[in-house]
Amino acid sequence: MSMYLAIRDDIVFAAGYKTLAEGLKDLNIPGIELFVKKDDTVSAIAPVDGKERLNIADPADVAELARQAAENGVKIAALCMGNNFNAEDKEFEIAWAVRAVRAAQALGAPAVRVDAIMSGERDLPLEERLRLVADAIKKILAATEDSGVELGIENHGFQGNDPVFVKATLEAVGNPRLGLTLDSGNYYWRGWPLSRVYEIFEELAPFVKHTHIKNIKYPQDIVETQREVGYEYDKYCCPIHEGDIDHTRYFAALRKAGYDRDLCLEDESLGKYDIEQRKDNLRKAAEFFKAQIAG
Repeated sequence: MSMYLAIRDDIVFAAGYKTLAEGLKDLNIPGIELFVKKDDTVSAIAPVDGKERLNIADPADVAELARQAAENGVKIAALCMGNNFNAEDKEFEIAWAVRAVRAAQALGAPAVRVDAIMSGERDLPLEERLRLVADAIKKILAATEDSGVELGIENHGFQGNDPVFVKATLEAVGNPRLGLTLDSGNYYWRGWPLSRVYEIFEELAPFVKHTHIKNIKYPQDIVETQREVGYEYDKYCCPIHEGDIDHTRYFAALRKAGYDRDLCLEDESLGKYDIEQRKDNLRKAAEFFKAQIAG
C-alpha cells in the first residue's frame, strides 16, 4: 500500500461542488475525510432522495454511506472530530468519540482525527492539560480496543502546536493506537520559524496516523523569525502549491517514517478566489502530490 490523495469534505463544498462524489470525480481525488457533527451526522457522498446527511450511529445510515463510497470509488480516509476534552460534559465527548471510532471501523477508515484544542487551554498548567487529554483518550481507546481504528490528535490551536505537549500526550497515553494528524501548516501558523517546522516534521513523522495539508506565504523577512500565534493568517494563507512550506520535505519525512495512508488537502485560502480559481488551485495541489506519490 502507498500514500494516496484525499481531501476534507468542507474543502470540496467550499470549491463549489454540490456533492462530494461530484467534487472528488472532477478533482480526480480518491479519498475523503468526513467531519462528524455533534449530532453524529456526516455529509453523504452522493445524496439519495435529498438526504444530505447520514447518521454514523445508525447502522442503516452507515451501510448507506459505505454503499455510496463503494459505488463512487471513494475511499473514506478518516473521520474528523472537533471534540473538547475539557468540556463541561466530558462523558459526552468520550461517548461521541467512541461512536465515531465504531463507525470508522464499519466503514474501513483507519483513523479518527481528534482535536487538541480544548476550553481553558491557555489558563491551565501543562500537567493538568495533559491529564485531561490523556484520561479521555485512554477511555476512548479502552472502549474500542477491538476496533483496529487509530486516533490522530491534530497539532491544532495553542497547545496542539507545542511539540512538548504533543510528545508528552503520546507518552502519557502510551498506546500505539494514538498518534497524530500531522497538519503541515499549523506549526508554521503557530509562529515557529520555517526551519524549525521542517525539524518538527521529521521528529513527529513516525507517529502520524492521518494528515492535513495547507500552506502560508509570509513576507520573506519574517519566514525565519518567531512570530505571534496565528500572525495575520487570513491575509497570508495561500494555495498549497504557492506557499513557503516545501511539501517535498513534508512528504519525504512521512515516506522515511513508512507512512502509507492519505495526504489530505485542506486549502484554507479558497475564500480569496472565485469558484473556478478555487477548483484550479485544488487541481494544482492534487497534481503536485500525485507526482510526489508516483516518484
